[in-house]
Amino acid sequence: MKLGVIGGGQLARMMIAPATELGIEIRVLAEEDGMSAAIAATATGDYRDVDTVLAFAKDVDVITFDHEHVPQSVLGALVHAGIAVHPGPGALRIAQDKLVMRATLAQIGAPQPDWAPASSRDDLQAFLDGHGGKAVVKTPRGGYDGKGVRVISAADEADDWFDAFAGEPILVEELVDFRRELAQQVARRPSGEMVPFVVVETVQRDGVCSEVFAPAPHASEREMEVAAEIAATIAEGLDVTGMLAVELFETVDGRLLVNELAMRPHNSGHWTQDGAVTSQFEQHVRAVLDLPLGSPELTAEAACMINILGGPQSGSMSDRFALAMADQPTAKIHTYGKAPRPGRKVGHVNATSDELEDAVYIARAAAASFA
Repeated sequence: MKLGVIGGGQLARMMIAPATELGIEIRVLAEEDGMSAAIAATATGDYRDVDTVLAFAKDVDVITFDHEHVPQSVLGALVHAGIAVHPGPGALRIAQDKLVMRATLAQIGAPQPDWAPASSRDDLQAFLDGHGGKAVVKTPRGGYDGKGVRVISAADEADDWFDAFAGEPILVEELVDFRRELAQQVARRPSGEMVPFVVVETVQRDGVCSEVFAPAPHASEREMEVAAEIAATIAEGLDVTGMLAVELFETVDGRLLVNELAMRPHNSGHWTQDGAVTSQFEQHVRAVLDLPLGSPELTAEAACMINILGGPQSGSMSDRFALAMADQPTAKIHTYGKAPRPGRKVGHVNATSDELEDAVYIARAAAASFA
């Protein structure tokens, strides 16, 4: 089997090892030379160019993605050429446009914050008036890791976005009073088999995922069931194939509301590389190729992932490996082949233990070696 991945970032990089172990030839279309997945890059070019993508895809069995940004025109051309695309254009359209996502989630009955499209200051003011004077505005397309999201208390605070989107509506949502953020992942094959991972707690700093705890501490059995049910409903209702990550708010009154979706491996699932029998990356490869899915069971009572954000202020990442290894020999270090830069995700550390506190200590200490 030959699997083609569009996008040469760290998610593609982390699909390479499990695909190789399963005897699957993996090929990557990278945006430029020297990207994280360069070792498997068989082509370099613009994923927005139809001819480039069709040339890359002609010799593979299935196309999947490192990100959700491939234009619908390109996805349609792949399908028209008879190439299997997972997840498909219909599902990816929902991940690409937050207004479409909110409307579709409403149609299938998934719980979510109050929301509305806003095309003017008057629209924003009406929403603010009905929601206590504060709201969250989001650009419908292109935002990630805290970009394209802001909290407002006055209608003129989104004027630049109205100008940038040239009259197209932006998304306005209620400012949710939440206790913490959770994430629920599920893998789904084209034939319909579906396997959930445990729900996890995620910690954001400056809009970027910083830490993940698995399973989510103090989550009740019922809360875990509800999170898995929400993800299953979305995966089936949207016909997602591959990995789906559902980011959730746990509200102060005990509800779970859908915040964001990702139709690919996700930062909230990096812990599975060392904390689950089957990692999210292997599960994604299996799922998009319609192979039987692996066990999602934990390999220990608890797992923790800490992102390495920015990297060392002086020297290279490689300079710090020996220090981290000597200090925390049970930690598992994963780096992305990226140069250090403030705020940039350049790697992560995983740790497992029978006690969550131990796993957190190990992962934080090893990650600190790269600061």
